[in-house]
Amino acid sequence: MSKLSFFLLLALSINAFSQTTFTDKKGKVHLAGPFQLNTLESDTSYSSWYHENYTSFQPKLSGTNWIKHLKDVHVDIYMGTWCGDTKYWVPRFVKLWDTLNLKRSQLTFTALYNSSIEGKYKQGPHEEEKGLKIHRVPVFIFRRAGKEIGRIVEYPVTDLETDVAQIALGFPTAPNYKAAAYLMNQLADQPLDSIRSNINRHFYEVYERVGKSNELNTLGYVYKAAGKLDNAELVFFLNTYLYRYNPNVYDSYAEILAAQGRNDEAIENYKKVLAINSKDEHALAEIERLEELQNQDF
Repeated sequence: MSKLSFFLLLALSINAFSQTTFTDKKGKVHLAGPFQLNTLESDTSYSSWYHENYTSFQPKLSGTNWIKHLKDVHVDIYMGTWCGDTKYWVPRFVKLWDTLNLKRSQLTFTALYNSSIEGKYKQGPHEEEKGLKIHRVPVFIFRRAGKEIGRIVEYPVTDLETDVAQIALGFPTAPNYKAAAYLMNQLADQPLDSIRSNINRHFYEVYERVGKSNELNTLGYVYKAAGKLDNAELVFFLNTYLYRYNPNVYDSYAEILAAQGRNDEAIENYKKVLAINSKDEHALAEIERLEELQNQDF
Protein backbone atom coordinates (compact mmCIF):
# COMPACT_ATOMS: atom_id res chain seq x y z
CA MET A 1 0.00 0.00 0.00
CA SER A 2 1.37 3.43 -0.95
CA LYS A 3 1.81 6.14 1.68
CA LEU A 4 -0.89 8.21 -0.05
CA SER A 5 -3.39 5.33 0.06
CA PHE A 6 -2.56 4.68 3.72
CA PHE A 7 -3.17 8.29 4.74
CA LEU A 8 -6.38 8.48 2.71
CA LEU A 9 -7.64 5.33 4.43
CA LEU A 10 -6.63 6.73 7.82
CA ALA A 11 -8.44 10.00 7.11
CA LEU A 12 -11.59 8.17 6.04
CA SER A 13 -11.47 6.01 9.16
CA ILE A 14 -11.11 9.02 11.44
CA ASN A 15 -13.98 10.77 9.67
CA ALA A 16 -16.22 7.70 9.95
CA PHE A 17 -15.78 7.61 13.72
CA SER A 18 -15.81 11.37 14.32
CA GLN A 19 -18.52 12.58 16.64
CA THR A 20 -20.53 15.73 16.10
CA THR A 21 -20.80 17.99 19.13
CA PHE A 22 -22.10 21.46 19.89
CA THR A 23 -21.61 24.00 22.67
CA ASP A 24 -24.69 25.28 24.45
CA LYS A 25 -25.36 28.79 25.76
CA LYS A 26 -23.69 27.89 29.06
CA GLY A 27 -20.48 26.75 27.36
CA LYS A 28 -21.09 23.03 27.88
CA VAL A 29 -20.30 20.55 25.10
CA HIS A 30 -23.03 18.12 24.02
CA LEU A 31 -23.37 15.29 21.53
CA ALA A 32 -25.32 15.65 18.29
CA GLY A 33 -26.28 12.92 15.84
CA PRO A 34 -25.61 9.16 16.00
CA PHE A 35 -23.00 7.98 18.49
CA GLN A 36 -21.70 4.85 20.18
CA LEU A 37 -22.71 3.99 23.73
CA ASN A 38 -19.09 3.85 24.86
CA THR A 39 -18.99 7.64 24.37
CA LEU A 40 -21.30 8.03 27.36
CA GLU A 41 -19.29 5.50 29.31
CA SER A 42 -15.85 6.97 28.67
CA ASP A 43 -16.16 10.67 27.83
CA THR A 44 -15.81 12.67 31.04
CA SER A 45 -18.39 15.18 29.79
CA TYR A 46 -21.08 12.53 30.26
CA SER A 47 -19.61 9.56 32.12
CA SER A 48 -20.29 10.82 35.66
CA TRP A 49 -24.07 11.04 35.28
CA TYR A 50 -24.14 7.95 33.09
CA HIS A 51 -22.34 5.69 35.60
CA GLU A 52 -24.15 7.17 38.59
CA ASN A 53 -27.58 6.36 37.17
CA TYR A 54 -26.52 3.04 35.63
CA THR A 55 -25.04 1.80 38.91
CA SER A 56 -27.81 3.03 41.22
CA PHE A 57 -30.59 1.36 39.24
CA GLN A 58 -31.48 -2.18 40.31
CA PRO A 59 -34.20 -3.60 38.03
CA LYS A 60 -36.98 -5.54 39.73
CA LEU A 61 -38.06 -8.44 37.56
CA SER A 62 -40.96 -10.50 38.89
CA GLY A 63 -41.12 -12.61 35.73
CA THR A 64 -38.99 -12.83 32.61
CA ASN A 65 -40.88 -15.02 30.15
CA TRP A 66 -41.42 -11.94 28.02
CA ILE A 67 -37.69 -11.43 27.38
CA LYS A 68 -37.73 -13.87 24.46
CA HIS A 69 -40.02 -11.47 22.59
CA LEU A 70 -37.26 -8.86 22.59
CA LYS A 71 -34.59 -11.00 20.93
CA ASP A 72 -35.51 -9.66 17.48
CA VAL A 73 -36.39 -6.13 18.57
CA HIS A 74 -34.29 -3.06 17.85
CA VAL A 75 -34.57 0.08 19.98
CA ASP A 76 -33.76 3.52 18.56
CA ILE A 77 -33.00 5.95 21.38
CA TYR A 78 -33.26 9.68 20.70
CA MET A 79 -31.93 11.82 23.51
CA GLY A 80 -30.16 15.00 24.56
CA THR A 81 -27.05 15.02 26.71
CA TRP A 82 -28.35 18.42 27.93
CA CYS A 83 -31.62 16.87 29.17
CA GLY A 84 -32.19 15.82 32.79
CA ASP A 85 -34.64 13.06 31.83
CA THR A 86 -32.09 11.67 29.38
CA LYS A 87 -29.40 11.61 32.06
CA TYR A 88 -31.75 9.77 34.38
CA TRP A 89 -33.53 7.28 32.08
CA VAL A 90 -31.05 6.35 29.35
CA PRO A 91 -28.49 4.78 31.73
CA ARG A 92 -31.32 2.96 33.52
CA PHE A 93 -32.67 1.63 30.24
CA VAL A 94 -29.22 0.30 29.28
CA LYS A 95 -28.89 -1.28 32.74
CA LEU A 96 -32.24 -3.04 32.29
CA TRP A 97 -31.23 -4.20 28.80
CA ASP A 98 -27.97 -5.60 30.17
CA THR A 99 -29.78 -7.29 33.06
CA LEU A 100 -32.07 -8.99 30.54
CA ASN A 101 -28.95 -10.31 28.77
CA LEU A 102 -30.00 -8.69 25.52
CA LYS A 103 -27.45 -7.50 22.99
CA ARG A 104 -26.30 -3.91 23.06
CA SER A 105 -26.04 -4.14 19.29
CA GLN A 106 -29.86 -3.97 19.29
CA LEU A 107 -29.64 -0.39 20.56
CA THR A 108 -28.82 2.72 18.54
CA PHE A 109 -28.30 6.17 20.00
CA THR A 110 -28.94 9.57 18.42
CA ALA A 111 -28.41 12.89 20.21
CA LEU A 112 -30.50 15.94 19.35
CA TYR A 113 -29.82 19.67 19.68
CA ASN A 114 -31.41 21.87 22.31
CA SER A 115 -32.51 25.48 21.80
CA SER A 116 -28.89 26.70 21.74
CA ILE A 117 -28.73 26.00 18.00
CA GLU A 118 -31.13 28.31 16.18
CA GLY A 119 -33.75 26.43 14.17
CA LYS A 120 -32.52 23.01 15.32
CA TYR A 121 -34.48 22.47 18.53
CA LYS A 122 -34.81 18.70 19.11
CA GLN A 123 -33.40 17.94 15.67
CA GLY A 124 -30.34 15.99 14.61
CA PRO A 125 -27.56 17.46 12.46
CA HIS A 126 -28.86 15.54 9.45
CA GLU A 127 -32.58 15.46 10.35
CA GLU A 128 -32.25 12.00 11.87
CA GLU A 129 -35.48 12.64 13.80
CA LYS A 130 -37.51 13.66 10.73
CA GLY A 131 -40.88 11.92 10.40
CA LEU A 132 -40.57 10.20 13.79
CA LYS A 133 -42.90 12.59 15.67
CA ILE A 134 -40.39 13.41 18.37
CA HIS A 135 -41.16 16.35 20.64
CA ARG A 136 -39.74 15.14 23.97
CA VAL A 137 -36.55 13.33 24.92
CA PRO A 138 -35.52 10.73 25.62
CA VAL A 139 -37.65 8.62 23.27
CA PHE A 140 -37.22 4.84 23.08
CA ILE A 141 -38.71 3.53 19.82
CA PHE A 142 -39.08 -0.26 19.71
CA ARG A 143 -39.09 -1.86 16.25
CA ARG A 144 -39.52 -5.38 14.97
CA ALA A 145 -38.59 -5.95 11.31
CA GLY A 146 -38.49 -2.18 10.90
CA LYS A 147 -42.04 -1.64 12.19
CA GLU A 148 -42.66 0.31 15.38
CA ILE A 149 -44.29 -1.81 18.06
CA GLY A 150 -44.21 0.71 20.91
CA ARG A 151 -42.37 3.62 22.43
CA ILE A 152 -41.53 5.21 25.76
CA VAL A 153 -41.62 9.01 25.69
CA GLU A 154 -39.46 10.92 28.20
CA TYR A 155 -40.21 8.59 31.15
CA PRO A 156 -42.16 5.36 31.77
CA VAL A 157 -45.90 5.46 32.30
CA THR A 158 -45.87 2.73 34.97
CA ASP A 159 -42.23 1.82 35.59
CA LEU A 160 -39.42 0.94 33.22
CA GLU A 161 -39.62 -2.82 33.69
CA THR A 162 -43.40 -2.91 33.25
CA ASP A 163 -43.46 -0.63 30.22
CA VAL A 164 -40.77 -2.67 28.44
CA ALA A 165 -42.51 -5.96 29.30
CA GLN A 166 -45.83 -4.68 27.95
CA ILE A 167 -44.19 -3.64 24.69
CA ALA A 168 -42.50 -7.04 24.43
CA LEU A 169 -45.83 -8.82 24.94
CA GLY A 170 -47.60 -6.71 22.32
CA PHE A 171 -49.69 -4.62 24.74
CA PRO A 172 -47.84 -1.30 24.94
CA THR A 173 -49.15 1.40 27.22
CA ALA A 174 -50.01 4.65 25.42
CA PRO A 175 -46.93 6.83 26.00
CA ASN A 176 -46.87 10.13 27.84
CA TYR A 177 -48.08 13.37 26.25
CA LYS A 178 -51.20 11.99 24.60
CA ALA A 179 -52.46 15.42 23.49
CA ALA A 180 -49.22 16.21 21.66
CA ALA A 181 -49.23 12.75 20.08
CA TYR A 182 -52.82 13.27 18.92
CA LEU A 183 -52.00 16.59 17.28
CA MET A 184 -48.84 15.27 15.64
CA ASN A 185 -50.81 12.39 14.14
CA GLN A 186 -53.55 14.72 12.88
CA LEU A 187 -51.09 17.18 11.38
CA ALA A 188 -49.20 14.35 9.69
CA ASP A 189 -52.28 12.65 8.28
CA GLN A 190 -54.50 15.47 7.00
CA PRO A 191 -54.29 19.00 5.58
CA LEU A 192 -54.16 21.88 8.04
CA ASP A 193 -57.30 23.42 6.51
CA SER A 194 -59.22 20.24 7.29
CA ILE A 195 -58.13 20.38 10.92
CA ARG A 196 -59.12 24.05 11.17
CA SER A 197 -62.55 23.36 9.72
CA ASN A 198 -63.16 20.85 12.51
CA ILE A 199 -61.33 22.77 15.22
CA ASN A 200 -64.01 22.28 17.88
CA ARG A 201 -63.83 18.50 17.60
CA HIS A 202 -60.04 18.55 17.75
CA PHE A 203 -60.14 20.93 20.72
CA TYR A 204 -62.20 18.48 22.75
CA GLU A 205 -59.99 15.57 21.70
CA VAL A 206 -56.97 17.50 22.94
CA TYR A 207 -58.80 18.64 26.07
CA GLU A 208 -59.43 15.01 27.06
CA ARG A 209 -55.75 14.12 26.66
CA VAL A 210 -53.71 17.14 27.74
CA GLY A 211 -51.65 17.17 30.92
CA LYS A 212 -50.06 20.60 31.47
CA SER A 213 -49.67 23.76 29.41
CA ASN A 214 -46.03 22.99 28.61
CA GLU A 215 -47.07 19.83 26.72
CA LEU A 216 -48.37 21.78 23.73
CA ASN A 217 -46.01 24.70 24.29
CA THR A 218 -43.01 22.42 23.73
CA LEU A 219 -44.66 20.88 20.67
CA GLY A 220 -45.30 24.32 19.22
CA TYR A 221 -41.65 25.30 19.54
CA VAL A 222 -40.55 22.02 17.94
CA TYR A 223 -42.72 22.88 14.92
CA LYS A 224 -41.43 26.46 14.92
CA ALA A 225 -37.79 25.30 14.90
CA ALA A 226 -38.60 22.95 12.01
CA GLY A 227 -39.97 25.88 10.01
CA LYS A 228 -43.58 24.66 10.25
CA LEU A 229 -45.00 27.96 11.43
CA ASP A 230 -48.61 27.17 10.52
CA ASN A 231 -48.52 23.98 12.57
CA ALA A 232 -46.93 25.85 15.45
CA GLU A 233 -49.58 28.58 15.26
CA LEU A 234 -52.40 26.03 15.49
CA VAL A 235 -50.82 24.31 18.50
CA PHE A 236 -50.21 27.59 20.36
CA PHE A 237 -53.73 28.76 19.48
CA LEU A 238 -55.32 25.68 21.03
CA ASN A 239 -53.18 26.15 24.14
CA THR A 240 -54.63 29.64 24.71
CA TYR A 241 -58.09 28.07 25.03
CA LEU A 242 -56.91 25.22 27.22
CA TYR A 243 -55.09 27.47 29.70
CA ARG A 244 -56.85 30.84 29.60
CA TYR A 245 -55.23 32.18 32.77
CA ASN A 246 -51.64 31.24 31.96
CA PRO A 247 -49.74 34.26 30.57
CA ASN A 248 -47.06 32.08 28.98
CA VAL A 249 -49.48 30.53 26.47
CA TYR A 250 -50.43 34.00 25.17
CA ASP A 251 -46.75 34.97 25.03
CA SER A 252 -45.92 31.92 22.89
CA TYR A 253 -48.93 32.50 20.65
CA ALA A 254 -47.97 36.15 20.20
CA GLU A 255 -44.43 35.11 19.29
CA ILE A 256 -45.56 32.84 16.46
CA LEU A 257 -48.05 35.44 15.19
CA ALA A 258 -45.23 37.99 15.01
CA ALA A 259 -43.07 35.45 13.16
CA GLN A 260 -45.90 35.14 10.62
CA GLY A 261 -46.06 38.92 10.21
CA ARG A 262 -49.42 39.18 11.99
CA ASN A 263 -48.29 42.03 14.22
CA ASP A 264 -51.73 43.37 15.19
CA GLU A 265 -52.76 39.97 16.53
CA ALA A 266 -49.38 39.53 18.21
CA ILE A 267 -49.79 42.84 20.08
CA GLU A 268 -53.30 41.84 21.09
CA ASN A 269 -51.99 38.64 22.65
CA TYR A 270 -49.06 40.34 24.38
CA LYS A 271 -51.68 42.62 25.95
CA LYS A 272 -53.43 39.51 27.23
CA VAL A 273 -50.17 38.61 28.94
CA LEU A 274 -50.16 42.02 30.61
CA ALA A 275 -53.79 41.63 31.67
CA ILE A 276 -52.62 38.71 33.79
CA ASN A 277 -49.18 40.02 34.71
CA SER A 278 -48.89 43.77 34.18
CA LYS A 279 -45.14 43.76 34.90
CA ASP A 280 -44.14 41.18 32.29
CA GLU A 281 -41.02 42.79 30.80
CA HIS A 282 -40.90 40.61 27.69
CA ALA A 283 -44.48 41.43 26.71
CA LEU A 284 -43.91 45.15 27.30
CA ALA A 285 -40.75 45.13 25.19
CA GLU A 286 -42.38 43.17 22.37
CA ILE A 287 -45.39 45.49 22.21
CA GLU A 288 -43.05 48.47 21.96
CA ARG A 289 -40.98 46.76 19.24
CA LEU A 290 -44.01 45.71 17.18
CA GLU A 291 -45.67 49.11 17.46
CA GLU A 292 -42.46 50.74 16.20
CA LEU A 293 -42.50 48.41 13.21
CA GLN A 294 -46.09 49.36 12.49
CA ASN A 295 -45.27 53.07 12.65
CA GLN A 296 -42.43 52.55 10.17
CA ASP A 297 -44.93 51.13 7.68
CA PHE A 298 -46.82 54.40 7.54
